[in-house]
Amino acid sequence: MNNTGFITLGIVIANIFFSYRGFKNRAFFDKYAFVVERIRLFKEYWRLITSGFLHVSWQHLLFNMISLLGFSLLLEEGLGSMAFLLIYFGSLIGGDLLSLYIHRNNSDYSSVGASGAVCGVIFASIALFPGMSVSFFGLFPVAGWLYGLIYILYAIYGIKSRKDNIGHDAHLGGALVGMMIAIALEPQAMIENFATVVIIAVPAIFFMYVIITKPHVLLVDNFFYRQHHVFADIDDKYIVDRANRQRELDAILDKIHKKGIHSLTKEEKEKLERYSQQIS
Repeated sequence: MNNTGFITLGIVIANIFFSYRGFKNRAFFDKYAFVVERIRLFKEYWRLITSGFLHVSWQHLLFNMISLLGFSLLLEEGLGSMAFLLIYFGSLIGGDLLSLYIHRNNSDYSSVGASGAVCGVIFASIALFPGMSVSFFGLFPVAGWLYGLIYILYAIYGIKSRKDNIGHDAHLGGALVGMMIAIALEPQAMIENFATVVIIAVPAIFFMYVIITKPHVLLVDNFFYRQHHVFADIDDKYIVDRANRQRELDAILDKIHKKGIHSLTKEEKEKLERYSQQIS
């Protein structure tokens, strides 16, 4: 019996389930999203993985899952389930680590999406099977390497426009990590498919260099993304924010002590609940 596709199907189902919960429950979304401050200061490293199972919209989710299905089955069949999982989660974490480094001084930066993992799967598939083509619902077949190049250009556009909180810069890190893992697993692919690897790797490497060394070239302001005030140290902001939160909490607790919990306004009750969740 051929079990190929079971791992991919499980990943797709998990993405749909957790993304849907995030659509319906903002607290759930915020608890598991990629947030620089929560990872660096509060050591919530699980967000490097859980953020990859959340999406900002159905369109975002469907685009990633359709792209995943277009490339993953061949990769899972060719390498096996364990190698496929290594590429998927290695790319997911690698992409988020790149984002964490790029936005290390923007403590409130947040993003979600399976894009890094999906891009890793795409680039791994292209590196190993350069002659493959992708078609959606049997229509409009596209060469795999061309689709991968378009996907990277879309990621670069997303970084440039910064019009949402999708982790576009994670595309680049995920793409290169996925390709490197695939080549490490099948080293002969580097020799046999050298031209294809170079065509899709060079733009990703170049723009990764740009966003690391000259981020001001790509990160621009618009309605959805405004330049952050960069603190001398991210811990400075944490100290200020923690002091402000503590003052608010002390005032709420003092009010409860004097007048009872029923005296709290709706906003104060929401703040108290939020602080309780953070502590727990």
